[in-house]
Amino acid sequence: MNDYRDPALPVDRRVDDLLGRMTVAEKAALMFHPSTAPAGDGLSEADAIAAAERFAGERGISHFNVLGGQDSAAVAAWHNTLQEIAEATRLGIPVTLSTDPRHGFRSNLFTGQALDSLSRWPDAPGIAAIGGLDAARSFGDTMRRELLAMGIRVFLGPMADLFTEPRWSRGSGTFGEHPERVAELTVAFIEALRGGTELGPDSVAAVVKHFPGGGPQLNGDDAHDPRYPEQVYPGGMQELHLEPFTRAFAAGATQVMTYYGKPVGTEWEEVGFAFNAPVVRDILRRRLGFDGIVVTDWNLLESESVAGLEFGPNGWGLEHLTPVERAAIAIDVGVDQFGGDRNPALVEELVDSGRITEARIDESVRRLLHEKFQLGAFEHRRVDTEAARAECGSPVFFERGVAAQRASLVLLAENHGARALAAGSRVLLDGVSPDALPAADLVAVDELDQADAVLVRLDSPFEPGRGSLGDFFRGGSLAFTGEVVERMRRYAEHAPVYVSVYLERPAVLTPLLDIAAVVVGDFGASDAVVLDAFTGRAAFSGTLPFDLPSSMAAVEASREDVPFDTADPLFRTGFGLQRTLGLEGTTEGRLTA
Repeated sequence: MNDYRDPALPVDRRVDDLLGRMTVAEKAALMFHPSTAPAGDGLSEADAIAAAERFAGERGISHFNVLGGQDSAAVAAWHNTLQEIAEATRLGIPVTLSTDPRHGFRSNLFTGQALDSLSRWPDAPGIAAIGGLDAARSFGDTMRRELLAMGIRVFLGPMADLFTEPRWSRGSGTFGEHPERVAELTVAFIEALRGGTELGPDSVAAVVKHFPGGGPQLNGDDAHDPRYPEQVYPGGMQELHLEPFTRAFAAGATQVMTYYGKPVGTEWEEVGFAFNAPVVRDILRRRLGFDGIVVTDWNLLESESVAGLEFGPNGWGLEHLTPVERAAIAIDVGVDQFGGDRNPALVEELVDSGRITEARIDESVRRLLHEKFQLGAFEHRRVDTEAARAECGSPVFFERGVAAQRASLVLLAENHGARALAAGSRVLLDGVSPDALPAADLVAVDELDQADAVLVRLDSPFEPGRGSLGDFFRGGSLAFTGEVVERMRRYAEHAPVYVSVYLERPAVLTPLLDIAAVVVGDFGASDAVVLDAFTGRAAFSGTLPFDLPSSMAAVEASREDVPFDTADPLFRTGFGLQRTLGLEGTTEGRLTA
């Protein structure tokens, strides 16, 4: 056969052969990475198939971020459908499916949709809270095997961003605030996701994001939203935010995603990072020597409707330019692929007009084809849907996730002689499902004066409407409202309050310490896992992956790009009471207030 379809040939030979057969239109199609979705959630089967035929068939796009899916088998079946469409194109280039995070407890249409049929894990800060690197490796290996079963070959992560701005609405996707810890966890996760020293048929490729570090958003407001494009460095810490990426590249990361934000008040250009020559061309490509795939964050060129919202174009600093003009600048600085966008005619126009040479397009296409061949995409075009159903969320993977949830819980305070809840205790529930009580041997009551204890689960505070794109991204104050504090105080007048706070962002817990008998930080855990800890069936062993501020005044006075910069934090990174509830044990870290 002696052509790109021959698996016996070296990858570079196969790339050369296929590249030589491609038209400009076929090359342009590889440079776009939009979303796709099977039927469901209001999308009919006919409309799903029509969209797939249009983009994978007629336009020849072969990279898609898969959204939705009722379960793992449905995603696997959709993968096979897309491959069938792609196989019928002139060159039969297989589809590469990617996904945002799927294994957590929360869903966000813009950053990841949880899938109940997969194992369930804490958010990335929870992986950091466990200590060591084994949890990251276990998570990466489990994710690799479950994604492969569904036909997904690229993970849009991990986030190597530093959580230096406590208000940042995307901090829950990071490994925390400590630069060295973030770097080592990023490397461990990538290596586990790869499953070997190099990418191969049993690998899932990682897209490390968001270069050059998305954490220092002005006031923590996220740049998904056109109201909040600014990324700032009042502490001059640009180099610090690059460190986890440098380590990821040294560990063999093959893809990187730029962020939306535009830097202000620096020597860099005041345009979004995908268009930023000092950042992508000079730092990423030249100084760091990264020769892998550079993909933009979503919809920088054109807009599309997402959940009834008009999303994009998100080309901050270049809003006055046309889509084709923005595309030219991004390609000039070193971008290979446009996330979210789905219009290859823009690149065709650039080549036809002479604005971008075909040789430059070939550089990007070569990188993209090379990864397809490395992953074995041409030889492994179908997955077994029943095998996907069995593999995903299998007992061993399920237990791994539960173990991580349990180990990530951080006991922050035991007050007023708190003890583990005894069997048969009568409990009033606030934010806890009664379905979890029988296994914990607890009894729900409806009246506060009947309760032996009050069990509360709270989200970190946020200001409705302040976050980017409404409340898909939660922003603003980290302080609990007076109503919440007063409700906790009313509970405590009648019974001890056991509260677990979901630390999506570093909440100001100061008022709770004077009220609650037990204060726990969680990063995504089931009610059953939290109740196991409250009843003393499981010991607390997690430690904080970031500082918890003592007040909003301290947060507002801190610098967005500087870690550990809030004055007099309530709890320091590394703090956690490591013991079974009500028993003496060891403490790691230190309490500073």
